[in-house]
Amino acid sequence: MNILLLGSGGREHALSWKLAQSRVIAKEGGKLFASPGNPGIADHAECFDMDVTDHDLVTAFCEQEQIGLVVIGPEAPLVDGLADTLRGEGVSVFGPSKAAAQLEGSKGFTKDMCERAGIPTAGYVRTTTLDEAKAALDKFDAPYVLKADGLAAGKGVVIAENREDAEAALEDMFGGQFGDAGAEVVIEEFMRGEEASFFALTDGASILAFGTAQDHKRVGEGDTGPNTGGMGAYSPATIITPELRAEVMQKIITPTVRQMADDGMPYSGVLYAGLMLTDEGPKLVEYNCRFGDPECQVLLMRLEEDLADYMLACATNALGTMERPRFSSDTAMTVVMAAKGYPGTPEKGGMIDLKDAETDGAKVFHAGTLLDDDNVLRANGGRVLNVTAKGADVKAARDAAYAAVEKVDFASGFYRSDIGWREIGRG
Repeated sequence: MNILLLGSGGREHALSWKLAQSRVIAKEGGKLFASPGNPGIADHAECFDMDVTDHDLVTAFCEQEQIGLVVIGPEAPLVDGLADTLRGEGVSVFGPSKAAAQLEGSKGFTKDMCERAGIPTAGYVRTTTLDEAKAALDKFDAPYVLKADGLAAGKGVVIAENREDAEAALEDMFGGQFGDAGAEVVIEEFMRGEEASFFALTDGASILAFGTAQDHKRVGEGDTGPNTGGMGAYSPATIITPELRAEVMQKIITPTVRQMADDGMPYSGVLYAGLMLTDEGPKLVEYNCRFGDPECQVLLMRLEEDLADYMLACATNALGTMERPRFSSDTAMTVVMAAKGYPGTPEKGGMIDLKDAETDGAKVFHAGTLLDDDNVLRANGGRVLNVTAKGADVKAARDAAYAAVEKVDFASGFYRSDIGWREIGRG
Protein backbone atom coordinates (compact mmCIF):
# COMPACT_ATOMS: atom_id res chain seq x y z
CA MET A 1 0.00 0.00 0.00
CA ASN A 2 1.11 3.56 -0.72
CA ILE A 3 0.86 5.96 2.24
CA LEU A 4 1.03 9.76 2.21
CA LEU A 5 2.26 11.53 5.34
CA LEU A 6 1.65 15.27 5.66
CA GLY A 7 3.92 17.45 7.80
CA SER A 8 7.52 18.54 8.29
CA GLY A 9 8.41 18.43 11.98
CA GLY A 10 9.91 16.11 14.53
CA ARG A 11 6.57 14.39 15.04
CA GLU A 12 6.36 13.61 11.34
CA HIS A 13 9.95 12.35 11.24
CA ALA A 14 9.06 9.92 14.03
CA LEU A 15 5.90 8.88 12.16
CA SER A 16 7.82 8.35 8.92
CA TRP A 17 10.49 6.31 10.73
CA LYS A 18 7.85 4.01 12.22
CA LEU A 19 5.66 3.81 9.12
CA ALA A 20 8.66 2.92 6.95
CA GLN A 21 9.01 -0.27 9.04
CA SER A 22 5.40 -1.30 8.31
CA ARG A 23 4.37 -4.54 6.64
CA VAL A 24 1.44 -2.59 5.18
CA ILE A 25 3.79 -0.59 2.97
CA ALA A 26 6.05 -3.56 2.22
CA LYS A 27 3.16 -5.57 0.81
CA GLU A 28 3.06 -5.44 -2.99
CA GLY A 29 5.91 -2.95 -3.19
CA GLY A 30 4.17 -0.04 -1.49
CA LYS A 31 5.74 3.37 -0.99
CA LEU A 32 5.79 6.10 1.65
CA PHE A 33 5.41 9.68 0.42
CA ALA A 34 5.76 12.80 2.59
CA SER A 35 4.91 16.44 1.99
CA PRO A 36 6.76 18.63 2.56
CA GLY A 37 8.96 16.43 4.74
CA ASN A 38 12.42 17.40 5.97
CA PRO A 39 15.99 16.00 5.56
CA GLY A 40 15.36 13.37 8.23
CA ILE A 41 12.03 12.27 6.78
CA ALA A 42 13.75 11.97 3.39
CA ASP A 43 15.65 8.96 4.80
CA HIS A 44 12.34 7.07 4.99
CA ALA A 45 10.02 8.61 2.41
CA GLU A 46 9.91 10.30 -0.97
CA CYS A 47 9.51 13.99 -0.10
CA PHE A 48 7.93 16.68 -2.25
CA ASP A 49 6.32 20.09 -1.84
CA MET A 50 2.56 20.41 -2.04
CA ASP A 51 0.18 23.08 -0.79
CA VAL A 52 -2.02 21.14 1.64
CA THR A 53 -4.50 24.01 1.78
CA ASP A 54 -5.30 23.17 -1.87
CA HIS A 55 -7.57 20.21 -1.24
CA ASP A 56 -8.07 19.49 -4.93
CA LEU A 57 -4.30 19.23 -5.38
CA VAL A 58 -3.96 16.76 -2.51
CA THR A 59 -6.88 14.72 -3.81
CA ALA A 60 -5.40 14.61 -7.31
CA PHE A 61 -2.06 13.42 -5.94
CA CYS A 62 -3.77 10.64 -3.98
CA GLU A 63 -5.55 9.49 -7.13
CA GLN A 64 -2.41 9.70 -9.27
CA GLU A 65 -0.23 7.73 -6.81
CA GLN A 66 -2.99 5.35 -5.67
CA ILE A 67 -2.64 6.38 -2.04
CA GLY A 68 -4.32 3.90 0.29
CA LEU A 69 -3.94 5.95 3.50
CA VAL A 70 -3.26 9.60 4.27
CA VAL A 71 -1.74 10.37 7.67
CA ILE A 72 -2.21 14.02 8.61
CA GLY A 73 0.49 14.95 11.13
CA PRO A 74 -0.15 18.57 12.22
CA GLU A 75 -3.37 20.12 13.46
CA ALA A 76 -3.88 22.94 10.93
CA PRO A 77 -4.92 20.75 7.94
CA LEU A 78 -7.31 18.83 10.22
CA VAL A 79 -8.95 22.02 11.49
CA ASP A 80 -9.09 23.14 7.85
CA GLY A 81 -11.17 20.06 6.93
CA LEU A 82 -8.72 18.24 4.68
CA ALA A 83 -9.78 14.87 6.10
CA ASP A 84 -13.39 15.53 5.07
CA THR A 85 -12.39 16.38 1.51
CA LEU A 86 -10.28 13.25 1.12
CA ARG A 87 -12.90 10.96 2.66
CA GLY A 88 -15.44 12.47 0.29
CA GLU A 89 -13.27 11.19 -2.55
CA GLY A 90 -12.99 7.71 -1.06
CA VAL A 91 -9.48 8.11 0.44
CA SER A 92 -8.84 6.58 3.87
CA VAL A 93 -7.51 9.15 6.36
CA PHE A 94 -5.96 8.93 9.81
CA GLY A 95 -7.22 12.06 11.52
CA PRO A 96 -10.53 13.63 12.56
CA SER A 97 -13.05 15.59 10.54
CA LYS A 98 -13.17 19.38 10.61
CA ALA A 99 -16.07 19.29 13.06
CA ALA A 100 -14.34 16.83 15.39
CA ALA A 101 -11.02 18.70 15.16
CA GLN A 102 -12.69 21.59 16.97
CA LEU A 103 -11.56 19.73 20.09
CA GLU A 104 -8.19 21.35 19.38
CA GLY A 105 -9.27 24.20 17.13
CA SER A 106 -11.45 25.85 19.79
CA LYS A 107 -10.80 25.82 23.53
CA GLY A 108 -14.33 27.09 24.11
CA PHE A 109 -15.86 24.29 22.04
CA THR A 110 -14.03 21.71 24.15
CA LYS A 111 -15.06 23.31 27.44
CA ASP A 112 -18.70 23.33 26.35
CA MET A 113 -18.44 19.67 25.28
CA CYS A 114 -16.98 18.76 28.68
CA GLU A 115 -19.87 20.51 30.38
CA ARG A 116 -22.44 18.56 28.34
CA ALA A 117 -20.67 15.25 28.94
CA GLY A 118 -19.88 15.79 32.63
CA ILE A 119 -16.12 15.52 32.05
CA PRO A 120 -14.01 16.87 34.94
CA THR A 121 -12.20 20.06 33.92
CA ALA A 122 -11.51 23.56 35.20
CA GLY A 123 -14.31 26.09 35.60
CA TYR A 124 -14.33 28.61 32.74
CA VAL A 125 -15.85 31.62 31.02
CA ARG A 126 -15.78 32.28 27.26
CA THR A 127 -15.20 35.92 26.33
CA THR A 128 -15.27 37.75 22.99
CA THR A 129 -14.32 41.32 23.97
CA LEU A 130 -11.65 42.88 26.17
CA ASP A 131 -14.20 44.50 28.50
CA GLU A 132 -16.06 41.22 28.88
CA ALA A 133 -12.81 39.38 29.66
CA LYS A 134 -11.68 41.90 32.26
CA ALA A 135 -15.06 41.69 33.98
CA ALA A 136 -14.89 37.89 33.94
CA LEU A 137 -11.70 37.97 36.01
CA ASP A 138 -13.95 38.79 39.00
CA LYS A 139 -15.19 35.19 38.92
CA PHE A 140 -11.71 33.75 39.52
CA ASP A 141 -8.92 33.89 42.07
CA ALA A 142 -5.28 34.47 41.10
CA PRO A 143 -3.36 33.03 39.38
CA TYR A 144 -5.46 33.52 36.24
CA VAL A 145 -5.38 31.10 33.28
CA LEU A 146 -5.98 32.85 29.95
CA LYS A 147 -6.25 30.87 26.73
CA ALA A 148 -6.54 32.05 23.14
CA ASP A 149 -9.49 30.10 21.79
CA GLY A 150 -7.94 29.09 18.46
CA LEU A 151 -4.73 27.49 17.23
CA ALA A 152 -1.62 29.27 18.50
CA ALA A 153 1.18 26.74 17.95
CA GLY A 154 1.08 25.61 21.57
CA LYS A 155 1.88 29.12 22.83
CA GLY A 156 -1.58 30.62 23.35
CA VAL A 157 -1.79 30.11 27.11
CA VAL A 158 -0.88 32.78 29.66
CA ILE A 159 -0.81 32.19 33.42
CA ALA A 160 -0.97 35.57 35.13
CA GLU A 161 0.02 35.75 38.80
CA ASN A 162 -2.04 38.86 39.61
CA ARG A 163 -4.91 40.97 38.30
CA GLU A 164 -2.67 43.64 36.78
CA ASP A 165 -0.71 41.07 34.76
CA ALA A 166 -3.93 39.35 33.72
CA GLU A 167 -5.47 42.56 32.38
CA ALA A 168 -2.25 43.40 30.51
CA ALA A 169 -2.17 39.92 28.99
CA LEU A 170 -5.80 40.21 27.92
CA GLU A 171 -5.01 43.53 26.22
CA ASP A 172 -2.22 41.81 24.29
CA MET A 173 -4.40 38.84 23.36
CA PHE A 174 -7.34 40.89 22.12
CA GLY A 175 -4.83 43.29 20.56
CA GLY A 176 -3.61 40.59 18.16
CA GLN A 177 -0.72 38.86 19.96
CA PHE A 178 -2.03 35.49 18.74
CA GLY A 179 -3.73 36.71 15.58
CA ASP A 180 -7.15 35.28 14.84
CA ALA A 181 -6.62 32.65 17.54
CA GLY A 182 -7.10 35.38 20.16
CA ALA A 183 -10.39 36.73 18.79
CA GLU A 184 -12.01 34.83 21.65
CA VAL A 185 -10.35 34.15 25.02
CA VAL A 186 -11.26 31.47 27.52
CA ILE A 187 -10.58 32.32 31.16
CA GLU A 188 -10.19 29.30 33.41
CA GLU A 189 -9.87 28.35 37.03
CA PHE A 190 -6.25 27.58 37.93
CA MET A 191 -5.83 23.86 38.65
CA ARG A 192 -3.12 22.62 40.97
CA GLY A 193 -1.36 19.32 40.42
CA GLU A 194 1.00 17.61 38.02
CA GLU A 195 0.42 17.59 34.27
CA ALA A 196 0.64 14.46 32.13
CA SER A 197 -0.27 13.44 28.59
CA PHE A 198 -2.61 10.55 27.77
CA PHE A 199 -3.12 9.17 24.27
CA ALA A 200 -5.92 7.04 22.86
CA LEU A 201 -6.84 5.75 19.41
CA THR A 202 -10.46 5.67 18.29
CA ASP A 203 -12.50 5.09 15.16
CA GLY A 204 -15.47 6.90 16.66
CA ALA A 205 -16.84 3.81 18.39
CA SER A 206 -14.02 1.58 19.68
CA ILE A 207 -11.26 3.07 21.83
CA LEU A 208 -7.77 1.83 22.72
CA ALA A 209 -5.37 3.47 25.17
CA PHE A 210 -2.11 4.38 23.42
CA GLY A 211 0.43 5.29 26.05
CA THR A 212 1.38 8.12 28.38
CA ALA A 213 4.09 10.76 28.48
CA GLN A 214 5.15 13.93 30.21
CA ASP A 215 6.81 16.89 28.54
CA HIS A 216 8.56 20.08 29.59
CA LYS A 217 6.87 23.18 28.17
CA ARG A 218 8.99 25.92 29.72
CA VAL A 219 12.13 26.99 27.89
CA GLY A 220 14.37 27.21 30.96
CA GLU A 221 15.93 24.86 33.48
CA GLY A 222 13.66 23.90 36.36
CA ASP A 223 10.58 24.56 34.20
CA THR A 224 11.06 28.34 34.16
CA GLY A 225 10.64 30.98 31.47
CA PRO A 226 8.16 31.26 28.59
CA ASN A 227 6.07 28.38 27.28
CA THR A 228 7.31 26.56 24.19
CA GLY A 229 6.00 23.76 22.00
CA GLY A 230 7.97 21.41 24.28
CA MET A 231 11.66 21.18 25.22
CA GLY A 232 11.71 17.44 25.91
CA ALA A 233 9.57 14.50 26.95
CA TYR A 234 9.64 10.99 28.33
CA SER A 235 7.37 7.96 28.24
CA PRO A 236 5.81 6.29 30.13
CA ALA A 237 4.59 8.71 32.78
CA THR A 238 4.69 6.42 35.80
CA ILE A 239 2.52 8.84 37.77
CA ILE A 240 -0.36 7.52 35.64
CA THR A 241 -0.81 4.16 37.37
CA PRO A 242 -2.98 1.39 35.87
CA GLU A 243 -5.77 2.48 38.24
CA LEU A 244 -5.45 6.10 37.15
CA ARG A 245 -5.37 5.06 33.49
CA ALA A 246 -8.67 3.22 33.95
CA GLU A 247 -10.16 6.32 35.62
CA VAL A 248 -9.02 8.56 32.76
CA MET A 249 -10.56 6.20 30.20
CA GLN A 250 -13.81 5.98 32.16
CA LYS A 251 -14.28 9.64 33.12
CA ILE A 252 -12.58 11.56 30.32
CA ILE A 253 -11.75 9.66 27.11
CA THR A 254 -14.81 7.42 26.73
CA PRO A 255 -17.37 10.16 27.56
CA THR A 256 -15.65 12.42 25.00
CA VAL A 257 -15.88 9.85 22.21
CA ARG A 258 -19.51 9.09 23.10
CA GLN A 259 -20.47 12.79 23.30
CA MET A 260 -18.85 13.59 19.96
CA ALA A 261 -20.73 10.72 18.32
CA ASP A 262 -24.00 11.84 19.95
CA ASP A 263 -23.37 15.36 18.64
CA GLY A 264 -23.08 14.03 15.08
CA MET A 265 -19.34 14.56 14.76
CA PRO A 266 -17.73 11.18 15.54
CA TYR A 267 -14.03 11.46 16.33
CA SER A 268 -11.54 9.28 14.43
CA GLY A 269 -7.77 9.25 14.91
CA VAL A 270 -5.56 9.89 17.91
CA LEU A 271 -7.04 11.74 20.85
CA TYR A 272 -4.38 13.46 22.95
CA ALA A 273 -5.57 14.52 26.39
CA GLY A 274 -3.54 16.95 28.44
CA LEU A 275 -4.36 16.10 32.05
CA MET A 276 -3.99 17.78 35.42
CA LEU A 277 -3.65 15.21 38.19
CA THR A 278 -5.35 17.05 41.05
CA ASP A 279 -6.19 16.03 44.61
CA GLU A 280 -9.76 15.55 43.34
CA GLY A 281 -8.66 13.18 40.58
CA PRO A 282 -7.62 13.64 36.95
CA LYS A 283 -9.08 16.63 35.10
CA LEU A 284 -8.85 17.59 31.43
CA VAL A 285 -6.65 20.59 30.66
CA GLU A 286 -7.11 20.46 26.87
CA TYR A 287 -7.40 18.15 23.89
CA ASN A 288 -5.18 17.92 20.82
CA CYS A 289 -6.38 16.18 17.67
CA ARG A 290 -2.96 14.81 16.65
CA PHE A 291 0.08 13.23 18.26
CA GLY A 292 2.05 15.50 20.57
CA ASP A 293 5.40 16.90 19.57
CA PRO A 294 7.78 15.78 21.12
CA GLU A 295 5.59 13.15 22.87
CA CYS A 296 5.11 11.26 19.61
CA GLN A 297 8.84 10.64 19.40
CA VAL A 298 9.04 8.86 22.77
CA LEU A 299 5.79 6.94 22.27
CA LEU A 300 6.93 5.53 18.94
CA MET A 301 10.38 4.62 20.29
CA ARG A 302 8.53 2.29 22.68
CA LEU A 303 5.77 1.00 20.36
CA GLU A 304 6.20 -2.68 19.51
CA GLU A 305 3.39 -2.85 16.96
CA ASP A 306 2.95 -2.02 13.28
CA LEU A 307 1.76 1.59 13.46
CA ALA A 308 0.13 1.49 10.02
CA ASP A 309 -2.10 -1.41 11.09
CA TYR A 310 -3.59 0.71 13.86
CA MET A 311 -3.90 3.81 11.71
CA LEU A 312 -5.73 1.85 9.01
CA ALA A 313 -8.02 0.33 11.61
CA CYS A 314 -8.97 3.80 12.81
CA ALA A 315 -9.47 5.03 9.25
CA THR A 316 -11.66 2.07 8.24
CA ASN A 317 -13.77 1.74 11.40
CA ALA A 318 -12.07 -1.55 12.29
CA LEU A 319 -10.37 -0.66 15.57
CA GLY A 320 -12.64 -3.09 17.39
CA THR A 321 -10.74 -5.95 15.74
CA MET A 322 -7.40 -4.82 17.21
CA GLU A 323 -5.78 -5.78 20.49
CA ARG A 324 -4.48 -3.09 22.83
CA PRO A 325 -1.05 -2.07 21.44
CA ARG A 326 2.09 -3.36 23.15
CA PHE A 327 4.82 -1.01 24.31
CA SER A 328 8.34 -1.75 25.51
CA SER A 329 8.80 -1.71 29.26
CA ASP A 330 11.80 0.59 28.64
CA THR A 331 11.62 4.34 29.17
CA ALA A 332 12.20 6.62 26.20
CA MET A 333 13.39 10.22 26.50
CA THR A 334 13.81 12.97 23.95
CA VAL A 335 15.80 16.18 24.38
CA VAL A 336 14.94 19.11 22.14
CA MET A 337 17.84 21.05 20.68
CA ALA A 338 16.51 24.49 19.77
CA ALA A 339 17.97 27.47 17.93
CA LYS A 340 19.13 30.38 20.05
CA GLY A 341 16.34 32.93 20.42
CA TYR A 342 13.56 30.35 20.66
CA PRO A 343 10.69 30.67 21.59
CA GLY A 344 11.09 34.23 20.32
CA THR A 345 12.85 34.79 16.98
CA PRO A 346 15.13 31.79 16.42
CA GLU A 347 18.55 32.11 14.85
CA LYS A 348 18.27 30.23 11.56
CA GLY A 349 21.04 28.89 9.38
CA GLY A 350 23.27 27.40 12.06
CA MET A 351 25.37 24.48 10.79
CA ILE A 352 24.64 21.03 12.23
CA ASP A 353 26.87 17.96 12.24
CA LEU A 354 25.22 14.86 13.66
CA LYS A 355 28.50 12.91 13.61
CA ASP A 356 27.86 9.57 15.33
CA ALA A 357 24.96 10.75 17.52
CA GLU A 358 22.82 7.81 16.43
CA THR A 359 25.12 5.12 17.75
CA ASP A 360 24.10 3.06 20.78
CA GLY A 361 20.44 2.97 19.74
CA ALA A 362 19.78 6.72 19.87
CA LYS A 363 17.70 8.38 17.16
CA VAL A 364 17.86 12.02 16.08
CA PHE A 365 14.53 13.23 14.74
CA HIS A 366 14.68 16.34 12.58
CA ALA A 367 12.21 19.03 13.65
CA GLY A 368 13.43 22.18 11.89
CA THR A 369 16.28 21.48 9.48
CA LEU A 370 17.17 21.91 5.82
CA LEU A 371 19.98 20.95 3.48
CA ASP A 372 21.58 23.95 1.77
CA ASP A 373 22.85 24.01 -1.81
CA ASP A 374 26.13 22.46 -0.64
CA ASN A 375 24.28 19.61 1.11
CA VAL A 376 25.13 21.02 4.55
CA LEU A 377 22.55 20.45 7.27
CA ARG A 378 21.34 23.71 8.84
CA ALA A 379 18.81 24.93 11.39
CA ASN A 380 15.56 26.14 9.87
CA GLY A 381 13.21 26.65 12.78
CA GLY A 382 12.86 27.11 16.52
CA ARG A 383 12.94 23.50 17.67
CA VAL A 384 15.56 21.94 15.44
CA LEU A 385 16.38 18.40 16.63
CA ASN A 386 14.80 15.80 18.96
CA VAL A 387 17.57 13.57 20.33
CA THR A 388 15.84 10.41 21.52
CA ALA A 389 16.97 7.26 23.31
CA LYS A 390 15.67 4.35 25.39
CA GLY A 391 16.85 2.83 28.64
CA ALA A 392 15.78 0.27 31.22
CA ASP A 393 14.53 3.13 33.41
CA VAL A 394 14.28 6.90 33.24
CA LYS A 395 17.84 7.45 34.48
CA ALA A 396 19.27 5.11 31.85
CA ALA A 397 17.16 6.79 29.15
CA ARG A 398 18.33 10.21 30.30
CA ASP A 399 21.98 9.16 30.26
CA ALA A 400 21.63 7.68 26.76
CA ALA A 401 19.81 10.72 25.38
CA TYR A 402 22.29 13.23 26.77
CA ALA A 403 25.24 11.11 25.63
CA ALA A 404 23.83 11.43 22.11
CA VAL A 405 23.22 15.17 22.55
CA GLU A 406 26.91 15.61 23.39
CA LYS A 407 27.82 14.10 20.02
CA VAL A 408 25.79 16.67 18.07
CA ASP A 409 27.74 19.69 16.80
CA PHE A 410 25.22 22.56 16.75
CA ALA A 411 26.98 25.73 17.93
CA SER A 412 23.96 28.03 17.54
CA GLY A 413 21.67 25.67 19.43
CA PHE A 414 20.77 25.13 23.07
CA TYR A 415 18.93 22.57 25.16
CA ARG A 416 17.74 21.96 28.69
CA SER A 417 19.96 19.69 30.79
CA ASP A 418 17.21 18.63 33.22
CA ILE A 419 14.65 16.79 31.09
CA GLY A 420 12.95 14.16 33.22
CA TRP A 421 13.92 15.73 36.57
CA ARG A 422 10.51 15.14 38.12
CA GLU A 423 10.34 11.49 37.06
CA ILE A 424 13.92 10.89 38.19
CA GLY A 425 13.06 12.41 41.55
CA ARG A 426 10.30 9.84 42.00
CA GLY A 427 12.87 7.06 41.73
